Amino acid sequence: MITKKLENKQIVWFQDNNEYLVVEPLIAETLFLLNQNINKQEIVTQITKQVNIPHQQALNLIEDIEVLLNTSKETNGKNKLLSVIKPTSFASIKHYKIKDFIFEVKYASDLEISLVHPKFAHLEIEKTNNVNHKFEVFSKKNTISFSVDGIIIDTWSLKEVHYFQGKFSMELVQKIHKKNENEWIGVFHASAVSKNNNSILFLGDSGNGKSTSLALLQANGFTCLADDFVPIDNSLNVHSFPSAISIKKNSLETLLPIYPELKTSAEYHFKRLNKVVRYLPTNNHDYSLKHPCKALIFIKYQKDSDLIINKISSITAFEQLVPDSWLSPLPQNAELFLDWFEKLPCYQLTYSNNKKMIETVKKIFTDEL
Repeated sequence: MITKKLENKQIVWFQDNNEYLVVEPLIAETLFLLNQNINKQEIVTQITKQVNIPHQQALNLIEDIEVLLNTSKETNGKNKLLSVIKPTSFASIKHYKIKDFIFEVKYASDLEISLVHPKFAHLEIEKTNNVNHKFEVFSKKNTISFSVDGIIIDTWSLKEVHYFQGKFSMELVQKIHKKNENEWIGVFHASAVSKNNNSILFLGDSGNGKSTSLALLQANGFTCLADDFVPIDNSLNVHSFPSAISIKKNSLETLLPIYPELKTSAEYHFKRLNKVVRYLPTNNHDYSLKHPCKALIFIKYQKDSDLIINKISSITAFEQLVPDSWLSPLPQNAELFLDWFEKLPCYQLTYSNNKKMIETVKKIFTDEL
């Protein structure tokens, strides 16, 4: 168990289920003592010194807190199977090139193609025998499986297909940057831009304008590092990820004057997510780029709004960031993540004027805000 003070709260990380909780300091202290197997009566004595409550009430509090230690979660997204049989043939084989790195993906059917190919279509090349790594994706009934270089990585329920997509991206980013999974502190559901050897992460609920803002910024002197899948290593650098930027229909009016190629680009209908998107290749062709993170910005496009930029509570930011993130289950990486987050300034940016948004982001990069 690791605890970290953040503002007037404590963050507690549990190794057993890789879970983060934001709690009051007294609860964090009690959890720590329970985790050390300290006698409950001793803990009661310590609590009643800090809080003026009766002995039995303190004991009840300890027993309630103890439940947090005994709660274990099932591993998310995994469908445990004893054996998986690969298909004898695949419907499609595609090759993709990322700088000097070439990977092959075998897809068993159109379903698998739809889950992976659209965001990497801009990297597709003609068939080649000069392949660095081979991926295979295949489904059976209600599950989907994934193998890398002949080794099956895992199998997931199709109801939780996003876990497969996350793992696919994680395997790809490891191959691109030649790092193992234990060398990453986390992957964040965000967009990332860079300028002057620094980066900024944009976060927010789907539909708030992360990807649209990213497309606007990359047309105005910024480099797109990643969209939707932002990996950060244990040297605390934000790394490039080569997927295209997903552009929703309601953003086309804004972006078509800047990116006329969107008018004829393929349109993809994702019924499961109830959205229609087109994909815009990024302006980043050096996928080895990595930069430290300067700030987190929770961004929101709101029609007719004045531009509002405020620093927000680190606790508020933490509670929004963590649920949508993959965070390393290793204690040393959990500690690095908490130390990294503690130092980051966090902002809420609401805007309707694109030019003002771009100027505001420039000021954050240059410390003028």
